Amino acid sequence: MRNVEIKAKVDNIDEVEKKAIELSDTPLKVINQHDIFFHIPVKQATNGGRLKLREFEDDTGELIYYERPDIQGPKLSNYTKVYLDSDRRKNLREVLTQSNGILGTVEKTRHLYLVGQTRIHIDRVLGLGNFMELEVALDYGDDPAKGEEIAKKLMKELGVSDSSLLSGAYLDMVLKK
Repeated sequence: MRNVEIKAKVDNIDEVEKKAIELSDTPLKVINQHDIFFHIPVKQATNGGRLKLREFEDDTGELIYYERPDIQGPKLSNYTKVYLDSDRRKNLREVLTQSNGILGTVEKTRHLYLVGQTRIHIDRVLGLGNFMELEVALDYGDDPAKGEEIAKKLMKELGVSDSSLLSGAYLDMVLKK
């Protein structure tokens, strides 16, 4: 699966959220997430690869591997995701912890809004602050340039400036602290 993503630091989260509500095709969905990142082979890591187990409040989860360049602005992300019930999530967490080791964790409350093919995430990240992400879902064969155009248009509509764009993942910020 692929999408075009941007991530930005948000100073006035209430204003960005107000605009997201106005643009959204769907009601707000609040998701509390605990992401556990695991060590991966150097080759994948140097290509912007990351492996995380995302845990939800209902005890389910998702195993996600993605590759995305650490650059500011819209960027193509290729990812694979597996949905996990409670037992599989717990067992997989134990296996990955023993085999790969934990690199770090990120805890956040995510407000999710949908605008067409785009997921708007308004994130309150524990210990880091407030952020906004756009993920423009691409169908097979879609030109990533189309996703970049959509992301840039939504950035403007949400009042997010180029100067607030970030290049890496929340984990990178956690590890720098």
